[in-house]
Amino acid sequence: MDVQSLAELLHETAQRHDTFEKAAPEHDWWDWYAPYLQARQNGSTPDEAAAAAGRYMAEIKNVVV
Repeated sequence: MDVQSLAELLHETAQRHDTFEKAAPEHDWWDWYAPYLQARQNGSTPDEAAAAAGRYMAEIKNVVV
C-alpha cells in the first residue's frame, strides 16, 4: 500500500472510530484501529470493518458499547 492510500485509510479509520469512541467506555484507540484496518485491507466495507472492530472490542477487550 502506498503512503497516500495508507493515509486515506487511517483518516477513514479515525472518522469511523469517533462514533465508537463517543459511545464506548474508556479504551485504547489502537485496539479498535487494528481490527478495523485489518478488515478493510481484507476487502470489508467500512460498515463491516466497524462491526468487526466492535466485536473484537466486546469479545477480546471487554469494551461494550
